[in-house]
Amino acid sequence: MFIEVVKSKIHRVTVTEANLNYIGSITIDEDLLDAANLIPNEKVSIVNNNNGERFETYIIKGERGSGVVCLNGAAARRVQPGDIIIIISYAMMDFEEAKTFTPSIIFPDTATNKLITDR
Repeated sequence: MFIEVVKSKIHRVTVTEANLNYIGSITIDEDLLDAANLIPNEKVSIVNNNNGERFETYIIKGERGSGVVCLNGAAARRVQPGDIIIIISYAMMDFEEAKTFTPSIIFPDTATNKLITDR
């Protein structure tokens, strides 16, 4: 049996931009991607803490060290710059493997979107 479990999570990061006139996706600082074990084109769920919106999109790599978290295309209508969001990816795995799997979860500084290293 396979089940879907949390693989990666960026917990509480601040939206820096919302670009309606783009094809679609979420642009995320490459430092955050690396820390959370996420890759470009990976499907993610977005949870907006400010308005309760939940939606899915895919990742585009943003400039390393920029702190960018930009919702593009139609997803830009679901957020405002300054909103706090949670970004989650899931993976399918064998039930027994899932029992011991540890997801990558990071907690960036919401003021800068930089990694907090002393957590």
